[in-house]
Amino acid sequence: MLTRERKDHILAILQRDGRVVAKVVSQQLGLSEDTIRRDLRELAAEGRLQRVHGGALPASAAMASLAQREDVSTAGKVAIGKAAARMVRDGQVVMLDGGTTALQVARHLAPELRATVVTHSPTVTAELGRHPGIEVELIGGRLFKHSRVSVGAAAMEAIARIRADIFFMGVTGIHPELGLTTGDADEAAIKRALSRQSAETLVLASREKLGAASPFRVLPLEEVDGLVVEADLPREMLQSYLNLGLTVVHD
Repeated sequence: MLTRERKDHILAILQRDGRVVAKVVSQQLGLSEDTIRRDLRELAAEGRLQRVHGGALPASAAMASLAQREDVSTAGKVAIGKAAARMVRDGQVVMLDGGTTALQVARHLAPELRATVVTHSPTVTAELGRHPGIEVELIGGRLFKHSRVSVGAAAMEAIARIRADIFFMGVTGIHPELGLTTGDADEAAIKRALSRQSAETLVLASREKLGAASPFRVLPLEEVDGLVVEADLPREMLQSYLNLGLTVVHD
C-alpha cells in the first residue's frame, strides 16, 4: 500500500470512529506500528489530526487563523453566544475569553444589562465599548496574535487580583478523556488562571470542537461546570459529557 493510500485509510478511520489506534491499524494493514506512527506524525504536521498516546484524534478546526475561524460554524456560534449571554445577571462580574464565539456572547448581552466584564481580548473590549451598561476591565499583556488576546506575566498578575462570578471559556478542543485543549501553552495558562478566579466556568462548545484535540491541555472536564452548545446537537455527541456530570446549556 502506498503512503498516500495509508494516510487516506487513516483519515477515513478517524472520520468514521473519531479516533485512530496505531496498533489496530498496523494489524489491519499488516504493517509495523513504526510505519503507522510515521504516517501519523506526517499527518499531524499537515494539521490533519492530533497525535495522542497510542494513536490520534481529530485536529480542531478552531486551530485555523482567526479570519478562517470566523467562517466556521457561524450560526452555531451565534446560538451559543445568545445562550451564554442570557445567563448573565445584573451586578455580576463576568470573565469573557477571546475568540469568535466569545465575541458572539459580547454581542448578545441584553441592552439593559448592568454588569462588569473582565476580558483579555481587545476585540471583545471594542464590541462591549458600544454597550451602555457594561463596565469593561481590559487585561493587558503580550498580544497572542492567533486569538488576539493578552498573555504573559502581566496578564497573569492582573487576573490574580480579580474574583468573578462566571467565566465563559473558549478552547479549540473538547474531549471526554483528554479534557479541554488549545494550541498555545501561554494561552492555556491564562485560561486556567481565569477559571481559578471564577466561581463558575462554562465552556463555549461549538460542534467542531467536540471530540477534537489540540496540543496543550487547559483543564480536565471535571474542573469546569458545563458546556454551552448549539440546540440541535445530536444527544450521542453530548452523552459522554453528560455522563461526567457536566451541565449542558443551549439556546
